[in-house]
Amino acid sequence: MTILQGAYTALITPMLEKGEVDYEGFRKLIDFQIQEGIDGLVPLGTTGETPTLDEDEEEKLIRIAVEEVKGRVPLIIGAGSNDTRHMVKYVERAKALGGDYAMVVTPYYNRPNDEGLMQHFAAAAKPGIPIIVYNIASRTGRNIPTALMERIAKIPGIAGVKEASGDLGQMGEVLEKIGLPSHGGSQPFSVVSGDDPMTLALMALGGQGVISVISNLVPGRVKALTRACLAGDFAEARRVHFELLPLMRAAFIETNPVPIKKAMGWAGLPSGPVRLPLGPLDPKNEAPLRAAVEKLVKIS
Repeated sequence: MTILQGAYTALITPMLEKGEVDYEGFRKLIDFQIQEGIDGLVPLGTTGETPTLDEDEEEKLIRIAVEEVKGRVPLIIGAGSNDTRHMVKYVERAKALGGDYAMVVTPYYNRPNDEGLMQHFAAAAKPGIPIIVYNIASRTGRNIPTALMERIAKIPGIAGVKEASGDLGQMGEVLEKIGLPSHGGSQPFSVVSGDDPMTLALMALGGQGVISVISNLVPGRVKALTRACLAGDFAEARRVHFELLPLMRAAFIETNPVPIKKAMGWAGLPSGPVRLPLGPLDPKNEAPLRAAVEKLVKIS
């Protein structure tokens, strides 16, 4: 396994007006991302509205992603479930269809205890594709504390964590205990941000990159932020961070991916509506979102 570095896009799933998946639009988005120099792509995550996709739709999206990417950048395929048996099936599917990694979110609603989480991620690693743990307590109701993450990181095949705890102190602990080269672990362990606004801070502490929402719209600028951080040019990184910060805020003015899909539609990118139970953007939030988007891209 290698260390993941740079900017990875948590891809939206574009929809047609009646709610069907826009597969051709998905192809166009992947091509746009690669042309803009993105370091990797993450389909079938939270931003991709995976809870509302059926298994046939998911499989077709994975196949399209593999076909379009052609090995040019790593593909991290979302494979989470709150049922360990289903999760293993999704990890096996990611491997069989040509993904480079599978991303497994902390089981949601169940709120498993520590031993349950250990066994869940051990099961995820058994199919033999590298696993990125996705820690996001705000969505799942269960944080993975650093001591438990240390144990999970020792499972062969666990490649890293998408850290979206929202706690910079915890992120620093994860880097200190697991994710820095000086730690000397038995296998590489990547620590990437799962929150766009935390990217600069995490990378300043030694993190390797971000799985980003706003890079659906501005992949080149998010890549510039991570490139500056990796080069140690934090003056430039701060400049790009503050340039992007209004969009980072506006992209979460409502539940993700409602705002980013609206912004992408304004910019002429395939996006379409969200599926229920998500609803359309509240009209009162359109003006602040539009103001943030207009600072970075030309919109209609």
